Amino acid sequence: MNMRAREDYRTLNGTEKAAILLLALGEEQSVKIFEQMDEDEILEISQVMAGLGKVSPKVIERLFVEFAEQMSSTNTLVGSHDSTERLLQKAGIGTERIDAIMEEIRGPAGRTMWEKLGNVNEEILATFLQKEYPQTVAVVLSKINSDHAARVLAMLPETFALEVIHRMLRMEAIQKEILEEVERTLRTEFMTNLARTNRRDSHELIADIFNNMDRTAEARFLDELEKSAPDSAEKIRSLMFTFEDLMNLDPAGIQTLIRAVDKDKLPVALKGATEGIRDLFFSNMSERAGKIMKEDMAAMGPVRLRDVEESQQYIVNTAKDLESRGEIMIAAGGDDDEMIY
Repeated sequence: MNMRAREDYRTLNGTEKAAILLLALGEEQSVKIFEQMDEDEILEISQVMAGLGKVSPKVIERLFVEFAEQMSSTNTLVGSHDSTERLLQKAGIGTERIDAIMEEIRGPAGRTMWEKLGNVNEEILATFLQKEYPQTVAVVLSKINSDHAARVLAMLPETFALEVIHRMLRMEAIQKEILEEVERTLRTEFMTNLARTNRRDSHELIADIFNNMDRTAEARFLDELEKSAPDSAEKIRSLMFTFEDLMNLDPAGIQTLIRAVDKDKLPVALKGATEGIRDLFFSNMSERAGKIMKEDMAAMGPVRLRDVEESQQYIVNTAKDLESRGEIMIAAGGDDDEMIY
């Protein structure tokens, strides 16, 4: 940015304002603030600081006035999980206690444990509860909303669910100690794990986003990442699931996928596929169905790359959905994933 821009407060972005403020505060105060930041924040502000050049006294004065006005208004304070955790650490609270507090914060919304459970998906709750004692499950179901309890109960194995119902029928007033013990169990064994699983690995998130990009944009970002963060780029590549990865499906999986996808999308997807993928799909169709599809592909003539990529991504997403429901299994390839028949 040129000298003129440093005289115009309106052209400054948030990072530039933060950098100017820290420089103006002086070394001693800035060091204390840097201690509260993570590495990425420090790097970003440091890079901007290094390129600031001269800043007009008028700009600095206006920045301090704006900062003071913002600090006097509670509406402009911004908190996050990370900043809260750092503050607790600075306060000298034990690691175990901080973990418990943060897990509670990150857990489902609700003031009490029972309100929190009411916001947990019934399938997740049923999966956890079926590993508990029937008496514990009876207590939990008696404390959450009836409609939620009904959905959870319907997802439990029938014999186990009946045992829970019998316990609920025989249940009298729940002793305070028992209720506290159940709450403790839920907090330590369930809510903590739920909060952890909800925190998705950042590489997985980026891989998923890249999977849904068009190939040109995806390749551009990956190329840039390989220059700036090669380890992350490699991890993201290994997590990405592409149309070619369908080669790792067994015959039953391919047949399930063929039945599940829109029949208009498959010919377009296969039109731009490798010969290996085409053979895999055709070999898992009836001779008649394969012949019709080949004729359809020949009749459609040239197809736009964008349409091929969209159709392939649709089939990949369908495969992912089928895998999440346990209807197919996608191996990642390699010796460890070799199937034995």
